Amino acid sequence: MAEELETAQIPPHIMAAMRERMKMAQRMSRIKHKIVVMSGKGGTGKSTVATNLACVLAESGKTGIVDADVTGPDIAKMMGVEDAQVKATDTGLEPTTGPAGVRVISMAQMIDRDTAVVWRGPLKIKALKQMLSDVEWGDLDYLVIDLPPGTSDEPLSVAQEIPDADGAVVVTTPQEVSLLDVRKSIAFAKAVKMDILGVIENMSGFVCPHCGKQTDIFKIGGGEAAAKELGLPFLGRVPIDPRIVIGGDAGTPFVLEHPDSEATKAFREIVQVLRPRLKETKPRPTGPLAK
Repeated sequence: MAEELETAQIPPHIMAAMRERMKMAQRMSRIKHKIVVMSGKGGTGKSTVATNLACVLAESGKTGIVDADVTGPDIAKMMGVEDAQVKATDTGLEPTTGPAGVRVISMAQMIDRDTAVVWRGPLKIKALKQMLSDVEWGDLDYLVIDLPPGTSDEPLSVAQEIPDADGAVVVTTPQEVSLLDVRKSIAFAKAVKMDILGVIENMSGFVCPHCGKQTDIFKIGGGEAAAKELGLPFLGRVPIDPRIVIGGDAGTPFVLEHPDSEATKAFREIVQVLRPRLKETKPRPTGPLAK
């Protein structure tokens, strides 16, 4: 009787928030590893890295990817599921199955491609929470969360809603100026108590497919130097390959289309370095959402 009286005294909006948080926690508890992919600024190829990492991870376990960029979602196109409709069920939303069996959810699947999402922070955060808590992820080994560039609403919301995330992978470019952006990402991670799993240097060198000569178009080594200076693990560097752009536009992840390329080898080596840095997993719970 006392418990019923206490429950009755809780305002409805607080009770609803508590239920939503419990549902989020139970959904996320079904996922062994949550890997956040972030960058201090745009233009680093972060979404390209996220999609290809997800496809490599899918070779060793069930994998999903969340496009946490609510206003500029690109993951659905890169995974070839831009035109797939998200289905609603009695228990939530059903993610789309993309290449390599990766489960995908993105705002791009819920709105017209020419529609601009003109939302303030609270609406963006609400949409992101729904993509995490209302989606029937089921039992996953890996969930890759592709954040928008910067350190504001969406990254902060992910950090707060998934406190048990394994950590963040910071994607940067080879220029020495990248150190400035990596510093911002690190400062953000420390502020929200999120571990940094390591730094990936993207667009690092270009090997000519005709003569085999390497040209450092954007220099090389800036990301590695930044990781060393800041005491962070360096996960590896991914070279430029024009076919990566072609695959992203066509919705065919590069690592699946060109398994023997230098860039694909780099992604595989990065995953090998990354995997031991992930947290030990706890036994999955059972319950009504454990499908």
